[in-house]
Amino acid sequence: MIKIFVYGSLREGEYNHVFLENEKYLHPGLTKRHYTFYDLGGFPAMVKGGTHAVVGEIYEVSPETLERLDILESHPQFYERQEIVLQGGMVVQAYILNESHTQGRTIIRSGDWKKRH
Repeated sequence: MIKIFVYGSLREGEYNHVFLENEKYLHPGLTKRHYTFYDLGGFPAMVKGGTHAVVGEIYEVSPETLERLDILESHPQFYERQEIVLQGGMVVQAYILNESHTQGRTIIRSGDWKKRH
């Protein structure tokens, strides 16, 4: 089983959460303050570099679900799934976007996709 940190459309109550409905929810999570968090329109992006802590949820997923998530997130062509360390020290997988895809996009200063408006 793989621990995955989700912070946008895959979170509970969001439109892509259906991908995680049958997976084990562990608990809320918060990244270290090493990111910039962007609003790309219908979904967010976490980019390395910056001072934001990003709010999300941690799930334990099967290899099959991880493969489906990789397809959804266009890994590695758009998002790249990488290992990150959360506040508290837990090591998880997360989808990181290259900064080149964020030109002219709004920064979500709260670090929380659900509080973007």
